[in-house]
Amino acid sequence: MMGPIARGTIRTSGVLGLRLLVQAGTLLLVARLLGPRDYGAFAGVSSLALILGTLSTFGLHLVLLGEISRDPARREYMLARSIPATLVCSTLLLAIFLGICLTGLREADLPFRVLFAIGATEILLQPLLSLPACEMLARGNVARSQLLATLPLAFRLIAAAGVALFAPTDALTMYGYAYPAASALALMNVFLVVPESYPRFRQWRWPNAAEWRKAAGYAASNITASGPAELDKTVATKLLPLAESGIYAAGQRVIGAATIPLIAMMLSAFPRLFRESQYDAERTARLPRWIFAVTAAYSLIFSCTIWFCAPAISRLFGHKYAEIEIMLRWLVLAVPGMALRLAAGGLLLTMGKPWMRVSFELSGLGILVVTSLTLTTRFGGIGMPLALACSETVMAVVGIVLVALARNPSHP
Repeated sequence: MMGPIARGTIRTSGVLGLRLLVQAGTLLLVARLLGPRDYGAFAGVSSLALILGTLSTFGLHLVLLGEISRDPARREYMLARSIPATLVCSTLLLAIFLGICLTGLREADLPFRVLFAIGATEILLQPLLSLPACEMLARGNVARSQLLATLPLAFRLIAAAGVALFAPTDALTMYGYAYPAASALALMNVFLVVPESYPRFRQWRWPNAAEWRKAAGYAASNITASGPAELDKTVATKLLPLAESGIYAAGQRVIGAATIPLIAMMLSAFPRLFRESQYDAERTARLPRWIFAVTAAYSLIFSCTIWFCAPAISRLFGHKYAEIEIMLRWLVLAVPGMALRLAAGGLLLTMGKPWMRVSFELSGLGILVVTSLTLTTRFGGIGMPLALACSETVMAVVGIVLVALARNPSHP
């Protein structure tokens, strides 16, 4: 018989499979609608917004996850602190995002109204949506939490289809307006999905110093975890011609699909790992080894599949993206490292070692920036997947070593 993690992984994989279909449909529609140049600009800016958006909750959504996993009665207490903190942090980060785009990312050449729409979506609306999603996850409703997270993506697919149907002259601006509307609709749906009421304004409280310190490690790990998967697209927008960066961004989104089943596995294991890793190490001693073995085998199978399917994927994107076939075959070099890095980072989080995760992923971000500058200068567009592969491989190796050290009782 299958264990609860295996059953949870299968159920969650089904939901995330739906999410994958939605993301794939949106990617194809938006990429074909905007063309490589505009898509490169959109991907670079939205990736920057997504990275900053990981700081919007300042890690309190993961504190919420851990607290409710151990004691469901802590729900109202944690939400009353997480909501106001998220609103304040989001507002500050949105201002920072707009400043960076207007001064340091002029290559994207996007109108201010589009920049604001993208920033409001990824920095304000999506982080607010992560709070009820983490609450459901903490209660063991993994598939349900992912359905909630998939909802704004489904609305984006509908919006992209609508824009493609009307074929406006300025498709980028039209889709930019629909982008925040999709997340706003999903957030409104939370009040229908979650049976419990949320803390009222007069119940809101500012987290105390101890709670901020506890959340800080998670906040840092959030930004370093998303950075390797998103920063490369922003860097590509800066270093490459926009059309070439659009082809790279589209290919990297395809490769990013490799993480979907792995996310399902880690999400299914999270509640158990949070409960037991600090109190019952013997019971979970074999779980990290099992996770790493499954991750390694899966990543190799996925890499081979993408290699052979690259011509068919290229045809789906259309003739404007003909070069994506070559890009995909270079990008598969990053898949094993990407998958193992994700597994190592998730394990360190649940073991109460978020700063260990921050250390190895932060070093990976530095490697990504340095190798991107070096390799794109020498090899052009192909330098970006090579830089990504270098970064992900180093992070995976260091992450696995840190997990082994953290599980050693003699380790401080």
